[in-house]
This record gives sequence, C-alpha cells and structure tokens, in this order.
Amino acid sequence: MIPVNSAADDHAVTSPVDSPDLIATNEESAADKPEEACGVFGVFAPGETVAKLTYFGLYALQHRGQESAGIATFEGKQVYIHKDMGLVSQVFSETSLSELPGDLAVGHTRYSTTGSSRVVNAQPAVVESRLGPLALAHNGNLVNTPALREELHNTNHSFVSTTDSELIALAIAEEVNNDKSWLEGAISALNRCQGAFSLVIGTPEGLMAIRDPNGIRPLVIGTLPRVQPNQPIRYVFASETCGLDIIGAEYLRDVEPGELVWATEEGLASFHWVEAPQPKLCIFEMIYFARPDSVMDGESLYSYRMRIGRRLAQESPAEADLVIAVPDSGIPAAIGFSQTSGIPYAEGLIKNRYVGRTFIQPTQNMRESGIRMKLNPLKDVLAGKRVIIVDDSIVRGTTSRKIVRALRDAGATEVHMRISSPPVTHPCFYGIDTDSQDQLIGATKSVAEIAELIGVDSLNYLSWQGMLEETRNNPEYFCSACFTGDYPVPVPETIKRSKLMLEKVASKAN
Repeated sequence: MIPVNSAADDHAVTSPVDSPDLIATNEESAADKPEEACGVFGVFAPGETVAKLTYFGLYALQHRGQESAGIATFEGKQVYIHKDMGLVSQVFSETSLSELPGDLAVGHTRYSTTGSSRVVNAQPAVVESRLGPLALAHNGNLVNTPALREELHNTNHSFVSTTDSELIALAIAEEVNNDKSWLEGAISALNRCQGAFSLVIGTPEGLMAIRDPNGIRPLVIGTLPRVQPNQPIRYVFASETCGLDIIGAEYLRDVEPGELVWATEEGLASFHWVEAPQPKLCIFEMIYFARPDSVMDGESLYSYRMRIGRRLAQESPAEADLVIAVPDSGIPAAIGFSQTSGIPYAEGLIKNRYVGRTFIQPTQNMRESGIRMKLNPLKDVLAGKRVIIVDDSIVRGTTSRKIVRALRDAGATEVHMRISSPPVTHPCFYGIDTDSQDQLIGATKSVAEIAELIGVDSLNYLSWQGMLEETRNNPEYFCSACFTGDYPVPVPETIKRSKLMLEKVASKAN
C-alpha cells in the first residue's frame, strides 16, 4: 500500500531551489546554540478532526524543530500522510489537512541530527507490516544506529531514509512480521535500541507513546475534554505540555522512563518494558529547549529559569547600571538576576522574530554585523551604561562576540556577561545538535580566555551544582553529560569519531 499524499521522494515536493525560505545561509548554519532534534505529537480521538488537532499541537512545538513537518492519520488500516520541508504553517493548508481523515494521528516537526536535511528524512516514518502500516515520530538519537542498520540490512530490509527513526520503525515491523502483536513487537524492537527515544507510534489498532529507559527526552500525556457525558476519553501525547494547552487538552502525567502507553478504544494501558529504569532527563530541556510556559515537575520552566538567574546573581555579582537579556531564551534568568542583584532590568536588544532562514546571502558588510539581522541594540537605553547581559549558554562564542561588539557600538561603557548554565564541554549524542568537542569553546578555552575572545569586561557561568540544586529535584534525575562528559548511555567510539568527522566536513563546506 502506498500512503496517500506521501512526500517520500525528493521530486514529490518543491525542490530547495524553489523554496528559498527553507535554506539557511552559511552564517546561520554554524549556529551558536544547541539545536533540539524534534517535537512529537499524537492524538487518539474518535469523532474529532485529528489532523487539525495535530497541526496546532505541532504549531506549539515548532521551537523544537524548524526544518520539516509531517502528519500521518489512520482510518482503519488505511494510512494517509503529508510531510514536507519547512515550518508547520508552510507545510500544511486547509486543503492538505482535509485530505488526512481518521480517528488517530501522529505528527512530527524536525531538526536533523541523524540523517541529512532532505524530505525523505522528514517524519513520521511509515512502514508496512503483517498487521498493517505503522507511522512513527521520534525525538532523540540512537547510539547503536550502525549496528541496528546492519542487522536490518542482513535481514533484507531496504531503507528509504538515512535516519535512525526509520530503523526503529523497521525493527518494530520486523518483530510484528515474526508473529508478534503490536505490543509484543514494539517491546522486542525497543530492546534492540540504545540511546534516547521518545516515540509516538500510530497503528490501525491504536496509538503508542514510549520513552527510553532513561527518559532523556520528555513526553507527556493529556486528555481532551468530553463533549458528551458518555463519550470515551480521548488521549493526546506531546513532547511538552504547551502542545496540550493549545488544543485545550488537560495534562494527565508524564510517560515514565521505560514505559509504553497504549491508547485504544478500550482506554489507556501502561506497560513497563524495562525492569529498572534510571531517569536521566536532559537538563538542557530545563535551561533552554522546552518552552518557558511548558510544565515540568509541577511548575513552569519560566519559574526554574528565573531561579537559576537569581542563583547566578548570588554566585557571580557585578557592579552595573542595567541587566539585559539575550532574547528570548535569556529573559527569565535575566529577570531573576535583576531581582536578586537589585540592578534594574531593561530591554537592550530587540529581536526580529520574523527573520527566519533565508536563501539570500547578505552583503559582506551585513555579514560582519550579521547579528543585527536578528538582534538590534537600543542605543538610547545602552549609551553610557555599564551592562550585565544574561544568556543561557555559549557554544562556539561567535554570536556572543557579535552581541558584545554591538552593545559597545551602541555606547555601553562596560559589558559583563553572565551565563545561566555551566560551560558546555562535551557533545550530545542523544538528540541535540551540538558541535564536536574540538569546536566547543568551553572545552578548548578557560573562562578568562573566552572572556577575552568575546570581548567582555567579565564573564561568569552558573555552577553545575547551582544548576541542579535549583531544579529542586534529585540531581541524579538529570543528564548533564554536555557539562561533565558523564554519559548515562555508553557511546561507542565509532559514533564519537563519526560526529567529529561530520563536523570537519561541514566546516570545510562552509
């Protein structure tokens, strides 16, 4: 069976040359921020227009991936899929959504980490099995991708994409084809996977939501309100609670590490497929990735980010006239810093929220002051002022250097930078697009050297202990490998070397 509206072949969608909005300049491709891999969304809601619900859920999760988007719906054993390169609002229209019928939907918005930036790698990944099709949306990264790919190749599987997500889908289909049920097949396949995976999987029989044994990437469960008293409960799964809020779904709980949740017409069933899960939620979800209005551990991430700003002010005070933020991610921490230090908070940088990615190369002069395409300083606020600028992280240092130069050009007499996380010293292999270690400024230079390189009067980072203590949770609950190198899931040396090789190839291409 061929999925309806599938964009599985490169020629099935607009080519990159015809879609200038979707191509990043070299300047933008060398991002100075870690990039989240994906957002996933799923809904089981008989009687609802599930494609539209999924569209709005993905719209709320757009910050987790701006490269491609897709939705698959099920009507019995018939699957319909539409996916393409671009933002959610660019990929879907009223017409395309109307061509996605059914009671069950799976959606995905992607930023590539494993697999190149091509439409064949857009998700959901749809594969056939003995029991019918399955559609899989994946947030995370496997660390045993080469081994799993070889296993599947040896059993005569062919591959449409270059993603680890397709491998998970094929592994499930293979297990189902060996006379297993959907649940048995999924659990058998999950035990072949190592790394980070939060999954939403659609089948003709129901909707699955799954987290890896460490729960590295988040996944939550919500319920839609009943329209009629006897109506069955309708379930929603999303990477973050903001994906529930936008469609009026009520947060129920998180999918637990090592749990498979199965939503069908009979209700919600839970299966713990590992004996001893060890939670290791990515701490960067708390610091930066998740939207500030999303809730984790019973509070909004805005509250946590304000607390680490207060802690930063206690640990690293400075004399200044103003506290400003790098918008938008640095704002809550900057407000917290201001509250504790007593130094007034002001907007010193205005963000152009509509700049997007552009195919048009800027002029040389624009490139030299390229940060102003996205951030523009307020000269009358900054002139003659000693400024503390708060940001959530420094990866390469290139953006920070441009920001500092722009603040000085606007008349700031002193620039002190405060970072609401520790130095990033190790790459992530669990679904965040970070540089290889030799490209991470925190791994190759001291704090004093970084301060000199980016041109600030002083630079201080939040302590590792302060970051974890302000979560008000057990520090062992979090993965902080990007700061410590202590990886909760062992990473094969071949994977580490391949990341370094890919980084060098990319740098030469730029």
